[in-house]
Amino acid sequence: MRLLLGTRGSALARTQSQMVADSLVEAARAHGLDLTVDLHIVTTEGDTTTTPLTGQSSVGVFVSALRNALLAGECDIAVHSLKDMPVGPADGIELAAIPPREDARDALCAAGTTLAELPHGAKVGTGSPRRAAQLLAARPDLEVHGLRGNVDTRLKAVGDRFDAVVLAAAGLNRIGRSAQISQLLAHDVMVPAPGQGALAVEIRSDADATVAHAVRLLDDGATRAAVTAEREALRVLEAGCAAPVGAYARVEADRLRLHVRVISTDGTLQLNEVGSGPLSEAGAIGRAAAHALLGRGAGQLMRST
Repeated sequence: MRLLLGTRGSALARTQSQMVADSLVEAARAHGLDLTVDLHIVTTEGDTTTTPLTGQSSVGVFVSALRNALLAGECDIAVHSLKDMPVGPADGIELAAIPPREDARDALCAAGTTLAELPHGAKVGTGSPRRAAQLLAARPDLEVHGLRGNVDTRLKAVGDRFDAVVLAAAGLNRIGRSAQISQLLAHDVMVPAPGQGALAVEIRSDADATVAHAVRLLDDGATRAAVTAEREALRVLEAGCAAPVGAYARVEADRLRLHVRVISTDGTLQLNEVGSGPLSEAGAIGRAAAHALLGRGAGQLMRST
């Protein structure tokens, strides 16, 4: 059976999607299924526009084109970076697999210099309000500026426009740019975006049973539980892509520990909530943490950003 896997055309997206394709073929073979998976490139608005994306809907920019191609039958599977996806379900589509997560941390790329070692007033580039706010919380003296472009474009800005840039460690690792990482920022210094480092594999709800079974083989229960807690917290907070909100869940044995942070854009105010419990209650843990934050004024803090 030949399947088409829909992906964005960037180097990172194609690399991630090829990883999923290879894993799918291998998992299917181990279960007696003969699959061939080819990539189908889908161009999204986010790949062609030069307009800054902050504040725009990540659904429209990165996800909708792939989902439309999937629903139209142009491809059988779609792969997304989970952090780019909306938290609600999509009609006619099943989130069939969340493979094992890569490193969820953010990475400082600064020609070998750590965050503490950056000179006073150093210029740091990032396209993420969440990263910008937490950088300022750690180093109020920094000048943090917006940054767009693919991974290599952003890396080339170091030493030119910026003293440092901050990117997701997962993306750098996946495309072989780990050597560019000066420092992996600890989860308590910079809480990652909900779902960061994880991939989402979607199929049509009415997909062929063999296809659905093969894709579900890629699902990792611990990763799904962790990102479920993170994304449920985001859903309850009703925080969009422009809100400085981080959430990270760590899984140990059959227990989950979730840390959610809401922070002002200037980094001067922040609220943190930690919740824990069994993996089977991942969604409830996320919802409880978010409600606790809302009760402590998180809504007002997000509205003020």
